[in-house]
Amino acid sequence: TPDSSSVVEWTQTPKEKSLRGSDHQNSYEAEWDMVNTVSFKKKPRSNGDATVNANGESKWSFQFSLTDLKSIKQNKEGMGWSYLVFCLKDDVILPALHFHHGDSKLLIESLERYVVLCDSPQDKRILLVNCQNKSLSLSFENLLDEPTYGLIQVEQLNRRKTFWAIHHWKKLRKDPYTATMGGFSKVTNYIFDSLRGSDPSTQQRPPSEMADFLSDAIPGLKINQQEEPGFEVITRIALGKRPEVVRREPVSAEEWTKNMDLEGRILNADSIKQMIFKGGLCHALRKEVWKFLLGYFPWHSTREERTNLQKRKIDEYFRMKLQWKSVSDEQEKRNSRLRDYRNLIEKDVNRTDRTNKFYEGQNNPGLILLHDILMTYCMYDFDLGYVQGMSDLLSPILYVMENEVDAFWCFVSYMDQMHENFEEQMQGMKTQLIQLSTLLRLLDSGFCSYLESQDSGYLYFCFRWLLIRFKREFSFQNILRLWEVMWTELPCQNFHLLICCAILESEKQQIMDKHYGFNEILKHINELSMKIDVEDVLCKAEAISMQMMNCKELPQAVCEVLGMKNSAVTIPDSDIGEDENVAPMNHSALTCQNISMPVAAANGTRDNTQQVAVTLSAHRLTPT
Repeated sequence: TPDSSSVVEWTQTPKEKSLRGSDHQNSYEAEWDMVNTVSFKKKPRSNGDATVNANGESKWSFQFSLTDLKSIKQNKEGMGWSYLVFCLKDDVILPALHFHHGDSKLLIESLERYVVLCDSPQDKRILLVNCQNKSLSLSFENLLDEPTYGLIQVEQLNRRKTFWAIHHWKKLRKDPYTATMGGFSKVTNYIFDSLRGSDPSTQQRPPSEMADFLSDAIPGLKINQQEEPGFEVITRIALGKRPEVVRREPVSAEEWTKNMDLEGRILNADSIKQMIFKGGLCHALRKEVWKFLLGYFPWHSTREERTNLQKRKIDEYFRMKLQWKSVSDEQEKRNSRLRDYRNLIEKDVNRTDRTNKFYEGQNNPGLILLHDILMTYCMYDFDLGYVQGMSDLLSPILYVMENEVDAFWCFVSYMDQMHENFEEQMQGMKTQLIQLSTLLRLLDSGFCSYLESQDSGYLYFCFRWLLIRFKREFSFQNILRLWEVMWTELPCQNFHLLICCAILESEKQQIMDKHYGFNEILKHINELSMKIDVEDVLCKAEAISMQMMNCKELPQAVCEVLGMKNSAVTIPDSDIGEDENVAPMNHSALTCQNISMPVAAANGTRDNTQQVAVTLSAHRLTPT
């Protein structure tokens, strides 16, 4: 696995040591020309630097972490004996390694078990590490040809492809193409089936081994693994009774126009947001109101100002669209990034929401608009470009807007919120999974401990929920309701994480009562797709938020996740009327304590705040 503890160590064999004397030549070629061994070792700790041993073998050996490897340069074929030159990310170039016996290809093949390698577009002699490899993406498509992202039966796959998937699972960590839903969900399902085998009773892999494959996909997600768990004093927090929540009818056109002055200004944006949070919007309003919720239209703008804004945005959009439209076939042949973006977009557009009437059938105008908007976004943000999964975020917006330009700028605003989810380092995903574990541990640490005991404590099964904001968990119409509620940014920061908590709380009983292990938990969560009641989840998530906000001694980590630190928090009343304003709750009433996350008793009760000593029987997910 290419983490900070995986290293390449080049050293002499005992035979070579005896053959070399102190008067041997000092050139690098002479020092390395007979060395033909390589070892991969797992070190307890590694500083990630290229190092030279301090003992007597200093001039014969070196060691570096695979995470530091940037590229490998090879010699031209037919130009003497083979050699390799390793270049690290800090631009340190290690001595050339000469292979008189022609074993350099074997070393490359060994390295490919741990990192993704592909040819540099500029120099075919150079292999780049962890690149966005088109051939790798094509391999996924050939192996996992399943447009519905369903589970693939392992009986249909041969042994070679099974081992290919196991080895390449670890390569997903820095490839944003395959780490997002287009490849990621399919690989998740495929690995799940292939590791189980056709006969689960005889061929199932240990959950801990499965967990290693999953956790490697998201480096930086820390799990505190104590070799000898001991005793720890934990403060148990009484959250109090959870309030009852009642949702209202969707905001009507009459309510919307009643909150607008003669020039088109919204009179009370906070009141409108609270009404939307409590009930959503009637469909006829979405085309207009979503522009405000997503930040395309300022809330206090006049009708005339919005018209002028749209005119400017139309010009800006078509200037960017012309950039890729005017690229000739010959130019595109020399622009591999644009070519790859186009191929990915065309592939994803052809399988995005094709059961929806707006996108069904061949040569559908909706598909053409979806393609053109995504291509234009590549011009808008060429550094990010297109990453699989982004079409899922655009599809509902285009469906509602029914206008290319408006859909594009609303999509740009949504991507401003979601950008970190699709970046190469996946920092947004790491942060959200850690924050989710913080909230879930406060709500039900007993359930957290159970998940950890089943090697599921890193909450990997929630990855798809967070990546594309539940897009594949709810029906198309329900996702419109869910998104507009979340876009109000009420009642607190990261409300979508409380939605995750609400779903998991609903499934907790079945997971624990049936003693689901790693495989069963992953399968069960995947199969919730299209079976979740959106109104029930929104009620429960809002009730959880109110329960937490009413707690007088909330842990500091939870305060920070919910955005309650040094700010006023607005709590929508559970029985708010159609035109009633909700008074903000001042954060000064809340005391955020920097204390350990709670560990509940076995029965999950939290009636009193008290100090208890508990034995840690499972690894704890520790936010970092």
